[in-house]
Amino acid sequence: MLAIAEITKLAGNIMSNVPFLAGISNATEHRQALELMDAMLEDYDANLVVIEALSNVIARYEDKSFRFDVFNSRQADIDPAVATLKVLMDQNGLNTTDFESEIGKKSMVSQVLAGKKNLTRGHITKLAKRFGVNPAVFF
Repeated sequence: MLAIAEITKLAGNIMSNVPFLAGISNATEHRQALELMDAMLEDYDANLVVIEALSNVIARYEDKSFRFDVFNSRQADIDPAVATLKVLMDQNGLNTTDFESEIGKKSMVSQVLAGKKNLTRGHITKLAKRFGVNPAVFF
């Protein structure tokens, strides 16, 4: 059986040392949480439980804090397919001339990246195959 008392004691110890794990309430705690996250990521496997808890607390704060309203509203307007394509381009050192087989000529790729044209299902299928990813990452 699980050692409930021991787990509860450990949780209490963590909360007394890192109280913002219960919720971030200001910019100072947010900064501290980000600094702790950076440190925890150095040994991801050993710190996975804390990383997951911390990431949830940071996300809740960033979703609710007025400090992130402009950023959050911009994020809501971003097409996830275009954002994914931009990340893949950056990670692979590619530019608009590298997608003739998947999307079309440079001008078409530029229009997609600018949000003037949408990626089609066919584009996404070809891009997913090229990068070896599941097409769902574009949605």
